Amino acid sequence: MPGTAEAGPLDAWRLRAEPFYLPVGAEIQAFEAAASVRLPVLLTGPTGCGKTRFVEHMAWRMRRPLVTVACHEDLTAGDLVGRWLLDAQGTRWQDGPLALAARWGAICYLDELAEARSDAVVVVHPLADTRRVLPLDRRSELLHADPQFLLVASYNPGYGGLQKTLKPSTRQRFTALAFDYPAPEREAQVVAREGDIDTQLAAQLVALAHRTRRLRDEGLEEGASTRLLVHAALLVRAGIAPREACLQAIAAPLTDDPDLAVVLRELVHVSFA
Repeated sequence: MPGTAEAGPLDAWRLRAEPFYLPVGAEIQAFEAAASVRLPVLLTGPTGCGKTRFVEHMAWRMRRPLVTVACHEDLTAGDLVGRWLLDAQGTRWQDGPLALAARWGAICYLDELAEARSDAVVVVHPLADTRRVLPLDRRSELLHADPQFLLVASYNPGYGGLQKTLKPSTRQRFTALAFDYPAPEREAQVVAREGDIDTQLAAQLVALAHRTRRLRDEGLEEGASTRLLVHAALLVRAGIAPREACLQAIAAPLTDDPDLAVVLRELVHVSFA
């Protein structure tokens, strides 16, 4: 039955191991409170600051399957809801990820919701308010969400300009948790744990990240994320020298602008002289 099956439609979406997450405040309690009263949650914050890892950790903690959708500009309402398919046995309906999660009681995580087309964003509205329903017009079905269903979305307000904002009609259907990069000491703990490196090197990587983040006032769209620091740490573990690892995992991915690229490379050289 929906919400109870340990194997079945949602088996592939169950996490097999506990994702590491280091709390920075009361975000775990806040998320659990919203889930307990079936309120959707919007996670805001810069790229690579831990939003996705947090959702994964909460799905594991709450023992719920996690259906994740990476939103993009070509994502349509049909991609989320589902469609009719034709095979050797004839036509059959296939639930999209949003319908699948709603029907069977999973957490549905819409990663970077503002990147999706407007029709895809609007389709979540009846699930994100007190109705908790999903109209499947092509199937002539009004899907009532399972009691265990939880809608979670993420959104980076500082990325992509005004064309990437969420409308108030969407935002005000969610409760919201604001994320940012952790304090330096805690960020170093995360990098050391995830990259399996010593705390001294992790602290050096975090110091470099803070230098790049100050370049936002100089035209850099975003500074180095915690994710990029972990990438650099993993390269070091793989045998790459720290300076070269930072050039590959931090400086090069951050910009295509030649002038900013020079500045970033200089920061790496100064940080790992």
